Amino acid sequence: MARFFKYKSVADLEAENARLGIDLRFSDDLSPLVQPLTVGRATVGNRWCVQPMEGCDGEPDGRPGELTVRRYRRFGAGGAKLIWGEACAVTEDGRANPRQLWLTDATKTTFAQLVADCRKAHRDAAGDDSDLLFGLQLTHSGRYSYRRPAIATYDPLLVGRYKVTADTPLVTDDELKRLVDDYTTTARLAVEVGFDFLDVKQCHRYLLNELLGARNRPGPYGGSFENRTRLARDIFQAIRAAVPGHVILATRLNVFDGIPFHKGETGDGTPDPWRAPLVNGWGMSETDPFIPDLTEPLAWVAGMRRLGVQLVNVTMGNPYAQPHFGRPFEYPPPDGYESPEHPLVGVDRHFRATEAVQRANPDLAVVGTGYSYLQEFLPAAGAANIRDGRVNLVGVGRASLAQPDWVQQLRDHGALDRKRVCRTFSYCTALMRAKDHPLGQYPTGCPPFDKEGYGEVWKEVQQLGVKK
Repeated sequence: MARFFKYKSVADLEAENARLGIDLRFSDDLSPLVQPLTVGRATVGNRWCVQPMEGCDGEPDGRPGELTVRRYRRFGAGGAKLIWGEACAVTEDGRANPRQLWLTDATKTTFAQLVADCRKAHRDAAGDDSDLLFGLQLTHSGRYSYRRPAIATYDPLLVGRYKVTADTPLVTDDELKRLVDDYTTTARLAVEVGFDFLDVKQCHRYLLNELLGARNRPGPYGGSFENRTRLARDIFQAIRAAVPGHVILATRLNVFDGIPFHKGETGDGTPDPWRAPLVNGWGMSETDPFIPDLTEPLAWVAGMRRLGVQLVNVTMGNPYAQPHFGRPFEYPPPDGYESPEHPLVGVDRHFRATEAVQRANPDLAVVGTGYSYLQEFLPAAGAANIRDGRVNLVGVGRASLAQPDWVQQLRDHGALDRKRVCRTFSYCTALMRAKDHPLGQYPTGCPPFDKEGYGEVWKEVQQLGVKK
């Protein structure tokens, strides 16, 4: 059980950076973080982004619940000028859990109230919301849909995980084609209730991400690069034609999938056995799945720009199969493994991949990921990355649950409140994995630093573990 984060200063991190041979950078000058940025026809007032942190706290019909609304009020009041709304399913059978958000004619009134409440909280705290961008992430969960897995490709490394067997049928071409209308319908509703941008989600091995790597899928949605990007391309084109021109098209995009890991004999993460060449996967070498290969992701970003996409959020990994890639952590969740690498190596992987996207597209609004592990030093890393042209916007995920007012903290005190900084304890992930609830899913948040919202929830989940 190695514990890595023992750093008391930026100097400590810089020494570790040199020892590990990685390229983390830090700056005492935080002014780059407060500069405005043009995104499409809009202006975002600072360089901070609240990442799409799913709360698993919607109602069974898909409308936001009380904790959902509370979370976005807190985000609105926190000071970040880009709020990337969480995953919202475009079909009921594409929900990842029975409490995932689902925007429909029946639920749109509650969504509209959520947008209004978030914006009001922002105005009350910051005085102006004209430079606030609030978007929604449109998703189909694919193989991780809770009712039944809808797999886009046969992946032998994922058989036996999340109800997928060797006999699970592929989602058909006709089913995929019909999703274009589902995405478009949800997009229209999202604009109607007041969202500023629409994210067509292509990450974390959900359906559209899986299609990107579906080299072994037959037919019009698999095999060639053109075929693998076909469905997302059709969705972007349909949405662009259906919504007003001022609405920003966006995507959260995996640039590196990786292969699954499992808990080894020592408790550390161990890669599953694999053989080259890999039959599918996105952003990684067919002969070495541990090395990102950004050739196709960079080509697809260029292709999406031609389709009108103006905002790209770079991420990687599969939270169900190798969470250390997507969110470098200090403490694993109860069902997870110890990190098989120094987490700073994972942070560096994020920063380098994001830099490659930003360098290839210097005028594109790019959001970076992987900052929460840096704890109170994340502002210094974000400022340095913006200063050096490695990224335009700094995304904060888990740390936004622990301390949603981090931007206000920086503005008022010049530093984060160390007593409320996310320590990557993985409590939020543990709650997300807790399903033994009357609604089929416990809500997720930050029990250590948001006891009012999640203290009792955490106690209940702990008691379930004791009873088992």
